[in-house]
Amino acid sequence: MFKTLADAFKIKEVRNKLLLTLLLLFIYRVGCWIPIPGIDSEALGLNVENNTFLSLLSAVSGGALSQGSFLALGVSPYITSSIIIQLLAPVIPSWQRYAKEGADGRKKLSLYTKIAALIIATAQAIAIAVGFGQAEYADLAIFGGQAWVFYTFVVLMLVAGAMFTVWLGEKITEIGIGNGMSLLIFVGILSSAATALMGTFSNLTVGGETTQTAIWQLVLFVVALIAIFALVVFVDGGERKVPVQYAKQVKGRKMYGGQSTYIPIRVNANGVIPIIFATSILSFPQMLMSIFAPNSTNAFITWWNNWLGAGTWVYSIVLSLLILAFAYFYTMLNFDPDEIARQIQQNGGFITGIRPGKPTAQYLKGINKKITLFGAIFLAFMALIPTLLFTAIGTGGLNSAFSATGMLIVVSVALEFDKQLEAQMLMKNYRGFLK
Repeated sequence: MFKTLADAFKIKEVRNKLLLTLLLLFIYRVGCWIPIPGIDSEALGLNVENNTFLSLLSAVSGGALSQGSFLALGVSPYITSSIIIQLLAPVIPSWQRYAKEGADGRKKLSLYTKIAALIIATAQAIAIAVGFGQAEYADLAIFGGQAWVFYTFVVLMLVAGAMFTVWLGEKITEIGIGNGMSLLIFVGILSSAATALMGTFSNLTVGGETTQTAIWQLVLFVVALIAIFALVVFVDGGERKVPVQYAKQVKGRKMYGGQSTYIPIRVNANGVIPIIFATSILSFPQMLMSIFAPNSTNAFITWWNNWLGAGTWVYSIVLSLLILAFAYFYTMLNFDPDEIARQIQQNGGFITGIRPGKPTAQYLKGINKKITLFGAIFLAFMALIPTLLFTAIGTGGLNSAFSATGMLIVVSVALEFDKQLEAQMLMKNYRGFLK
């Protein structure tokens, strides 16, 4: 990847796109450090760290949420809305037509995604503003002691920041290289990881002397992190190639077909979406409790925190089951074996040893179920084992920065960016050849 970057800077057009991408990412990071007036970021940061869902949002935004900054919501509303639109598209007939209409249809779905992102951002901003408005987080003096003025101001700032983030992501996609939203998440996670590592290095010295135990803990953490990244890269590139043979067809004086190809079925085709869904559902009640009743001794809240709070064994079991369920559910929406079998048959193709039509669809469905099972088990493994491993090593403070979701996103975005950069360079070479 580093060699690809070095080669890319030698080409003027690609270099300009890279520099524009870096500039827009820099603007985003600056926005993540601009605080909202009247917020006590230090007190707020402690509350965010104690909540799984809020700490995940803060890690994705590069710590912007824990600091109460202008871009605290980051890309979270847009990602949530895009997932919702993807889930509803196969169900709503008009949206199904939009998905098949090409560029015009995608523009309409993109508009609906932005509207949904605006609604979700407003709802999240109101909930967070209520949490910010608690006495330990807010200074209402600069707002004349009027709580409603404070709430209105914070909601407007957060919603404006979320939509500005959407605009930045679209600009990166349009004039830069790679998917803008993915790169914003990528930069946010790397920023959180760098901050956590710097904090760990600063804590290595106690009384002016470096402790040997802390050094060994950090070495073990780095080794475990490299092993987990290697596993993620290995599984991310894993796929089952189903061979397809196309028969020769004579039309007039020309012969068509007669070639072999394959259908790639990825092991982890769902990415991190099942983990995000499962974590959001389990952590959402805890987030509401921490915002609206942070110091409550209610029996239900106490029971929830003791049995379904983050880190409990019941939470781990339920999280694993939800990941498995969402992995199969999302695969059913995105992989249609009947449609694939129909297209193969219409183009004169067949899978060796399998009859065209319904038998081919059943064969593909069976393979997809087995592959999805391995992918779901891998996601459940990634959601639980790294956290337990890091805690056992003694570096539990780095768990939020190096979460399973974050590591999966970083690897997938880095690999996709490398592919798009190579495609840009290849396109430039073709243009030069044609000239």
